[in-house]
Amino acid sequence: MERTELKAAIEAIIYAADEPATLESIAQACQVEKAEARAVIEELIAATAAEDRGVEIRKVAGGYRLYTKPQHHEVVRRFIKSLQPPVRLTMPALETLAVIAYKQPITLPEINEIRGVNCAGVVQTLLEKRLITTAGRKPVLGRPILYRTSREFLIRFGLSDLDDLPSLKEFEQLAREALGTEEGVAPVEPVSDEPAQPVALGAESREGVSAGAAAEQNSETTS
Repeated sequence: MERTELKAAIEAIIYAADEPATLESIAQACQVEKAEARAVIEELIAATAAEDRGVEIRKVAGGYRLYTKPQHHEVVRRFIKSLQPPVRLTMPALETLAVIAYKQPITLPEINEIRGVNCAGVVQTLLEKRLITTAGRKPVLGRPILYRTSREFLIRFGLSDLDDLPSLKEFEQLAREALGTEEGVAPVEPVSDEPAQPVALGAESREGVSAGAAAEQNSETTS
């Protein structure tokens, strides 16, 4: 495959991929060595960095994906908003997501203690949105479930890995950009947070457990 054709093919793959395209998958699809594919990708990254390009290729979650450039976010927000309602994340959910992102892996009782409220329902919402996932159990009394951010979190926020996390002050703005609208963070509802109930060491509220985790708990209880 000629260099020009290879470059066009790799750009097409990155554009078409639903998930970040890995170097291995790109090289395999194009039937070239990974070193050659990497060199072409670097050329594409440099090319899309030009000021006259509205999108850029970024390395995220172990692969490559096309993103709109930050300077065009406002016009893209207006366009997306005209097509469909914005994705909404409540402020309690955003705050809980920040706690998990910066303290992971972390248990629900630990999240409750940090935020001072019962976060079981919010954690369940974040699980349903696939922004967090379970990460085994903490080896303490009760073996509570640990939570961490997911690959979807990295993709949604345009991060290569957790080392790219910004400061806590910058996190809210990053979240707004990731949601695609300034109105993406919904106002706090009066019933969103309840005072945290006393929780035994290692205990876990079933409301904050995904269906799979709940099934695992049931299995352990009956065994």
